[in-house]
Amino acid sequence: MTASETTPETSHEASPETAAEIRHSRPAPLAGRRIRVAVIGTGAIARDSHLPALARLADEGETELVAAVDIDAESAEGFRTAAAATAAGAPRPYTDLDRMFQEQRPDLVTICTPPTLHRDQTVTALRAGAWVWCEKPPVPSLADFDAVEAEEGKDGGPYASIVFQHRFGSGTRHVRRLLAEQAMGRPLVAHSQTTWYRDTAYYAVPWRGRWRTEGGGPAMGHGIHQMDLLLDLLGPWSEVRAMAGRLVHDVETEDVSTALVRFANGAMATVVNSVLSPDEVSRIRIDCERATVELTHLYGHGNDNWRITPARDVPAVEAAAWQDFGADVPSSHLEQLRDLVASMRAGERPRSSGADGRTSLELIAALYKSAFTDATVKAGEIGPGDPFHAAMHGGAPGWAPVVGEQVGGGERVVAGEEAAA
Repeated sequence: MTASETTPETSHEASPETAAEIRHSRPAPLAGRRIRVAVIGTGAIARDSHLPALARLADEGETELVAAVDIDAESAEGFRTAAAATAAGAPRPYTDLDRMFQEQRPDLVTICTPPTLHRDQTVTALRAGAWVWCEKPPVPSLADFDAVEAEEGKDGGPYASIVFQHRFGSGTRHVRRLLAEQAMGRPLVAHSQTTWYRDTAYYAVPWRGRWRTEGGGPAMGHGIHQMDLLLDLLGPWSEVRAMAGRLVHDVETEDVSTALVRFANGAMATVVNSVLSPDEVSRIRIDCERATVELTHLYGHGNDNWRITPARDVPAVEAAAWQDFGADVPSSHLEQLRDLVASMRAGERPRSSGADGRTSLELIAALYKSAFTDATVKAGEIGPGDPFHAAMHGGAPGWAPVVGEQVGGGERVVAGEEAAA
């Protein structure tokens, strides 16, 4: 389940003057007290994933949930009631983001709204002195990401991080260490697969399948988790060659994409992102010189979802050591939030923020540019002035929104109007 699938919109933001005033009176240092948290957007992802994580950390004395914001007052009140039944705290419900920042001065906000709102809400929070933990995709374009980075603190925060919970947990930690140490030899061949299924009713929600409001199709809204995990395990990519198509759904974005990716370490990978696949699966596979590592799951993973197959000549004792993942700590919002809270207390940039958080967004922009221009795209070539920096569709004919054309229940607009919106 993802925020983009289930969460109602929350569109209020603080004015620049109010944000600057709030930032001037930032909260006291975090040492010796609980971190004050506000949730923006109180739909299913907030209730099902963020609230349990916050309740657990509140029980451990780390956090206190002080506010819940949504333009739907009933939803905000429902979240307050749900939170009251846990140890998370007693959040005050708000429909006005400006008022919430003025009254509550949160240390951290979690953003659980549709992608089109992420940039403005993240900037508002940073200007108010709050750290940010935002559901994916963090923003619709690289230009938006750069605008967010420009608002971050320069020394000790606040910083904006992305919810990439698949990076966290015992399985990923163990495999990342093995790969970093090259215990299984050099990584050579890899595969990232996000083959899910979404029907016509899914795209009946007006903001889905549209560049301006969702930022992209399954590469951006679904496969981003597995691609981010692949990058976290293998390191920087160097070039990409891709294709994209609309094979079933009447949408602006793609409904399937494939890509060939070369990594800086020489490894080569295939990437498939689809919402056309009835047999749903999420998969990462990495073939190293001495073993194959495979992760097969759907929306989250534990130790049992990982498999390491040694080459025939690997000694049994060594192969057995590779299989020792330790105590099972599943990937989860809780594990990433726990890591983020530790970074906040240390005044350090958290994982999946800044350049580390940008890397998957850069790969997706390159995937789209390659697919829409029929060219190989090198790492680092999409910067200011490149049309794919301003929008993931890059204004490409056949892909950029068209004036007056009805798609998915909403009117398309030209790329130039989108960039100005």
